Amino acid sequence: MQDYRTLKLLDRFERIFSGFGVDYKIMRRLLQVKLTMDGRRVPTIFSQNAKKENKEKNNQYIKSLWIYVLFGLFLIPFVLMGDNYLFQMSLFYGIFTFFVMTSMISDFSSVLLDIRDRNILFPKPVDRKTISTAKMVHVTIYLSFLTIALAGIPLIVGLIKNGLLFFLIAAVNIILIDLLVVGLTALIYLSILRFFDGEKLKDIINYVQIGLSLIIMVGYQLLIRSFELIDLTVSLQPKWWQVFIFPMWFGANIEMMMKGTFQPFYLIFSALGLIIPILSIWIYMKFSSTFEQNLQKLSYHGKSKEKKRSKVGQFLLNIICRSPEERAVFRFAGSMMRNERDFKLKAYPSLGFSIVIPFIIIMNTLREDFVQLSDSKSYLTIYFSLIIIPTIMILLKYSGKYKGAFIYRVAPLKQLKPVFSGTIKAFIFKLYLPVYLLLSALFLFLFGAKILPDLVAVFISACLYAVICFMVLKKALPFSESFDEYNQNGNSAIIFGLMLIVALFAGLHFASTLLPYGIYLYLGVSIICLGIFWRLAFNISWEQIVE
Repeated sequence: MQDYRTLKLLDRFERIFSGFGVDYKIMRRLLQVKLTMDGRRVPTIFSQNAKKENKEKNNQYIKSLWIYVLFGLFLIPFVLMGDNYLFQMSLFYGIFTFFVMTSMISDFSSVLLDIRDRNILFPKPVDRKTISTAKMVHVTIYLSFLTIALAGIPLIVGLIKNGLLFFLIAAVNIILIDLLVVGLTALIYLSILRFFDGEKLKDIINYVQIGLSLIIMVGYQLLIRSFELIDLTVSLQPKWWQVFIFPMWFGANIEMMMKGTFQPFYLIFSALGLIIPILSIWIYMKFSSTFEQNLQKLSYHGKSKEKKRSKVGQFLLNIICRSPEERAVFRFAGSMMRNERDFKLKAYPSLGFSIVIPFIIIMNTLREDFVQLSDSKSYLTIYFSLIIIPTIMILLKYSGKYKGAFIYRVAPLKQLKPVFSGTIKAFIFKLYLPVYLLLSALFLFLFGAKILPDLVAVFISACLYAVICFMVLKKALPFSESFDEYNQNGNSAIIFGLMLIVALFAGLHFASTLLPYGIYLYLGVSIICLGIFWRLAFNISWEQIVE
């Protein structure tokens, strides 16, 4: 087993750990095993691109730190801009806390919520304090790597520009923020586990991971535009509610120490920045035994709740799906897309991206007069919501429970057509349509009811596009392959080629708006093409399936 450099560095503090009653040799061995296991865990931000063959050779988390270094470069301007330390460093610590908190919830959850220690080590003659200390040191090691990656370069820049005092205070503040984040995250988990079962906590973690993936996609846009809001002459009027803006606690002590302004406002904020992080980690340590007991709920999967089918829902399902086989597959595929965590982690960020990107593109247009915007053809940017369809279509054949695909062989299916058509319909109506309806509502608000025929035409084009993607992609039974295969297959070129079809649809739609009643002609042609392609697409035999 590899002897890590961090453990060699930790050896220098052996006497300190022993002084607190920790069996250092056992703790070191536990950490060695944990760090080895971490080499097989893929961070959230790279979970869609990680390759299986690298998981067992390298620590993927360490390799992912370069992207946090990149995010850290965005923090440098806040260190360089003038000497309004309260304002600029509050922004600095706010952004830093956001990245640390989201990473803690998404990537460190497997560390904080690891119940293997309880199941494997508790029956053994290992001291509980040693086990809990090993877990805390484990979190500290990776949190240190993340902190250095994010704040290392900005702090060095601050040392050069503002001197040693600024560097020391800023570094201490970052340590306090790390303590606050660890304590707050653990207390959030404790609160959830106190009132809910493990399944609810897993769902919450999954949605945070989805949000983190989406934020990374569009976050750079917000960071770029945030600089336009910065006024270097900004002044602060103290208000009571500012006490709850905790990044200001740490900006205040820098302002106070660098300028020597020991006002009550700065003293209160500085005291909060010191007391609250220490208090939060103390509370966590105080209730650590309760936390460990509640972690056992993670092994409880809860009772499956069967939803009662409403008459309206059943009526709509009968309209959407004609045959009983197709209706059964529709319900099955909808359940898989709703409950499969790996599928949601990979597919839902793309759905969120399809909502955000049209507005990113027309954001510059919004700076103009609202009347000019409503009279323009910027509503055609809604076609960008179609570019996620190829990615989802590829994902539909993967599952974490792919071994259950034998059901297709034993089910009384005369043909495979209802399997594929039912799955595609489930994707369109369960995943894409809710996103599209939300986009349509926002676009109707911006551009008016006159674009309603255009929105209907775009939805028909989306259905046609989904069928075309199915016809082009390799055929495989829905949810019948492992996600490891998805990670290893190079799908980028295929997806890029299919995206060109979206440009063709948008071009034809734009051309139709130049003709009188052209949009209705475009809509009619799209419906006819959809009917023809739908009849031809799903006549698949067993021999055509990719095994």
